[in-house]
Amino acid sequence: MGYRVVVVGATGNVGREMLAILAEREFPVDEVAAVASSRSTGSEVEFGETGRMLKVRNIEHFDFTGWDIALFAVGSGPTQIYAPKAASQGCVVIDNSSLYRMDPDVPLIVPEVNPEAIDGYTARNIIANPNCSTAQLVVALKPLHDAATIKRVVVSTYQSVSGAGKEGMDELFEQSRAIFVGDEIEPRKFTKQIAFNVIPHIDSFMDDGSTKEEWKMVVETKKILDPNIKLNATCVRVPVFVGHSEAVNIEFERELSAKQAQDILREAPGVMLIDKREDGGYVTPVEAAGDGATYVSRVREDPTVDSGLTLWCVSDNLRKGAALNAVQIAELLGRRHLKKG
Repeated sequence: MGYRVVVVGATGNVGREMLAILAEREFPVDEVAAVASSRSTGSEVEFGETGRMLKVRNIEHFDFTGWDIALFAVGSGPTQIYAPKAASQGCVVIDNSSLYRMDPDVPLIVPEVNPEAIDGYTARNIIANPNCSTAQLVVALKPLHDAATIKRVVVSTYQSVSGAGKEGMDELFEQSRAIFVGDEIEPRKFTKQIAFNVIPHIDSFMDDGSTKEEWKMVVETKKILDPNIKLNATCVRVPVFVGHSEAVNIEFERELSAKQAQDILREAPGVMLIDKREDGGYVTPVEAAGDGATYVSRVREDPTVDSGLTLWCVSDNLRKGAALNAVQIAELLGRRHLKKG
């Protein structure tokens, strides 16, 4: 006996990835519904590589009664309207938007890091999926924090354009082509040219000069991992289609050698350590794309602090940063609370 699962935003990048991962991981489903806005109603999306096509239903008229889990992959605006509706009709919402992440009554979950927090979902019948850059960071930090207690983190991100959706991917492709043929470039999705460039600006600016993306990494890491961790982030958009990278500097309360950290990370859930100190002995976004692991490379000691390490962290932002983490949350929910059969 399986679950009845709804994917809201099924025609977008993350929604399609959710459908693919549900099929790939053989999530126990009796029925899957693909739901999106009215402009996508009647179109079809594939359920993974099963060859089975799902007709897209209109979110405005969808009744969530009798459905077990709804994976939301739409923006905060539609989520604000339809997530409470689904939750009130008895369907547990796993939301990929930023809307509920800092709600004290909504657990913010990365299954490898804080699985026990999911027990609080009953307060709102909603579970939040973290920001893509936060998800991979905390997977890498968790085992090290358990070993030596993290005091402070400084992280610089190198985030792919797929984090800005299909429009971001299209803009990188179109601008790259325009440069080669000598056409004029006009930024639309991004504030500056993204092709052959980097932009130190993701999301809106805040009063203190940081961006909302940077703020999300700070507050979400505290909520998921430890409120005592101090974190400073600089988030940068780079001309990569899929895969976020992060250069991470960590200061600990207790000494932890690079060798000890490598041994810990090698056995950590969700982490794949690829750390050979030779040409090509590290992972880049090209290798991480299409994979569910959080890759860690270039682990080394930081001589500028008493107990510090630096590492390189890469993950597919559409998978672990969004769709895969949501499906893993659904699996965790099933094991702990919604047991079937």
